[in-house]
Amino acid sequence: MVVRAIFVMIKCEMGQAYRVAREMADSIAELSEMHSISGQYDLLGKFYLEPEQDIGLFVVERVQSVAGVKDTYTLQTFNAFSSGKG
Repeated sequence: MVVRAIFVMIKCEMGQAYRVAREMADSIAELSEMHSISGQYDLLGKFYLEPEQDIGLFVVERVQSVAGVKDTYTLQTFNAFSSGKG
C-alpha cells in the first residue's frame, strides 16, 4: 500500500520540547522521525499517513492534542528523491 509523508513543524511551550517529542515517539504510530530543530519551531516530525487518512484531522487530533504543543505548521509532500548512494 502506498503511504504519503507529511512534515509537521511543532512549536512547544517553554521547556516542553523534549517531553513532547518523547510522548509523540511513544504514542503516534505514524511518526517516522522526530528532530529537534532551531528557529521559530522546536521540533520537526515526519509522519507517514495512509491514503485515506485526513491530514487536517490527523494533525488536530493526534499532534496538536499532545500537552505542551503550542502551534504547528504542516507541509504535505509530493515526491521523494534520493542520491542513489548507499
